[in-house]
Amino acid sequence: MSGKNPKLKFDAQGLIPAVIQDYKSGEVLMVAYMNKTSLKKTIKSGKTHFWSRSRKKLWLKGETSGNFQIVKGIFYDCDGDCLLVKVRQIGLACHTGNRSCFYRKLK
Repeated sequence: MSGKNPKLKFDAQGLIPAVIQDYKSGEVLMVAYMNKTSLKKTIKSGKTHFWSRSRKKLWLKGETSGNFQIVKGIFYDCDGDCLLVKVRQIGLACHTGNRSCFYRKLK
């Protein structure tokens, strides 16, 4: 992250949504949640870490699947309440076996 001490706004559960985007194509791969610890781990390791709301624990993307995300940049929106993480996706991003979690069209 560039800039000094960004004013990020985590929700009441201590989470902030993170949109994960392919750094070359711009394709949105997935949306997940980070807390302060997972964000720090992501910055330090260069691989995405998230907070699982269902399992109530930290997880490293690719830890079991091998489908890691190598961080190329982390941005935050004008309100400081959402992150955009640009990554180099290794393998598939979605647990369904699709490259992106956004493979279904509503309209």
